[in-house]
Amino acid sequence: MEGDSFSGMANGGQVDNKLIQTFHKSFVQVQSILDQNRMLINEINQNHESRVPDNLTRNVGLIRELNNNIRRVVGLYADLSASFARTVDASSEGDSSGTLRSSDGAGRASQKRVRPC
Repeated sequence: MEGDSFSGMANGGQVDNKLIQTFHKSFVQVQSILDQNRMLINEINQNHESRVPDNLTRNVGLIRELNNNIRRVVGLYADLSASFARTVDASSEGDSSGTLRSSDGAGRASQKRVRPC
């Protein structure tokens, strides 16, 4: 990532280095979890193919760990999405290029992407 800012978003507004660092940190966390999931899946598959009762029993815990990791990844992506939406909202203030601004009933703005025809 070059420079301390990223331009070209929301009417050419600037996104500060802190946001980019946050994104980078989150993506590194996600990649680490996905790498761990790959190893878990390989071990689960080996245990399943072995048909050894102790290995199959171990799979229960491995599958739980895999599910928890997936929840963590979903949470990280949800946090990234919310952070990005807040940044775009703050930099575009009323710009309707690609998003619809609407209230979710609790006074919060929700973001929906408009698909081109």
